Amino acid sequence: MDLFEKFGIETDNKHLYEIAFTHASYSTYNDLDYTYERLEFLGDSVLGVIVSEYLYKKYPNYEEGELTKIRSNFVCQNALIYYSHKLGLQEFLKVSVEESNLTKNEVLSITADLFESFLGAIFIDKGMDYAKEFVANAIFKYIDQKRVFFEDYKSSIKEYGDANELKITYEVLKEYGVPHDKTFIMACLIDGKEMGVGRGKNKKEAEQAAAKGAMRKLRIGRK
Repeated sequence: MDLFEKFGIETDNKHLYEIAFTHASYSTYNDLDYTYERLEFLGDSVLGVIVSEYLYKKYPNYEEGELTKIRSNFVCQNALIYYSHKLGLQEFLKVSVEESNLTKNEVLSITADLFESFLGAIFIDKGMDYAKEFVANAIFKYIDQKRVFFEDYKSSIKEYGDANELKITYEVLKEYGVPHDKTFIMACLIDGKEMGVGRGKNKKEAEQAAAKGAMRKLRIGRK
């Protein structure tokens, strides 16, 4: 089944969707002048607007901070990876055979990118109403189920620090790996004392892991 049959898309611009699934490695190997990255950039913004509007209407009494916190759970990388695999978008990815040694982190990142680039193509080709329908079918059920894709441990430990007049900071302990596949090890410090250590493929992810470790050590929040 091809992409258009699978998603019921009628279009005169099939090339746009071809772009949406073209990884930079495939583009370079085949001497093409396009990748999915511009559509990914657009799709990221479209996704944010659509999810924000849905949350704004669903939770009329929530303040900006709470809405932002909820939105982050449904547009984070873990969520995008989940949506992509549920939709089978990875089946349509064009990646160079020469890049078959992609790391696990890179593959996961690509599958998250595809959801946004595909949405960007839908928005350009079919307009906002169609894009909203796509996102509604793909995501809104998880919002209604209150599915957890991302636990914001940094916010939780900050709330703990604020309540107890403690200073929460983070420090890079180590970073290693090639530029496109780095690993960071971060420490969560409470009043200068190391309370948790975590690792991740970027600083934000490592900070979340460190904050989680600190919460476990302090026996606060979710274990």
